[in-house]
Amino acid sequence: MQQDKTYVIKHYIKSLDWIDNLRGLSEAQWRMPIEPGKWSVAEVIGHLPPWDKFVQKYRIPFLFTDERLPKGPDVAHLNSMAAKKSREQTMEETLNDFISTRRQLLQDIQQWTDEQWQQSFKIGQSEMTIIDYFVGLINHDLHHFSQIQNVIHV
Repeated sequence: MQQDKTYVIKHYIKSLDWIDNLRGLSEAQWRMPIEPGKWSVAEVIGHLPPWDKFVQKYRIPFLFTDERLPKGPDVAHLNSMAAKKSREQTMEETLNDFISTRRQLLQDIQQWTDEQWQQSFKIGQSEMTIIDYFVGLINHDLHHFSQIQNVIHV
């Protein structure tokens, strides 16, 4: 169990460093699509903070209660709005948004006990542990980080 908790926390810490290293990109690299017809690096990074905020506001407060989890957002709408915002922001603003939001989320999860990490909860009909949920979020990060690495060779 401790290894799983450590894995999640280490990933979140490493993600801060990884994102911070993107500050060295040129504007052309930052606005480059990850594939033809796909989001730019800016849009990919820009869509992550709203999901961290969602977890903070609509998942974490309910994980250790008997209350039902609030319904998730419209994925396409949330992603579209986040992508639009990142197209309008500077690289610095988008990176700072990611870093500040991710740091807040990291602070929240570092306080949990080993037992809390193993607690089960339901999203719809799916039951999972908190560690399973966060590993899923990490896989989402890693998918996008890999896409970015493939296009900008970081």
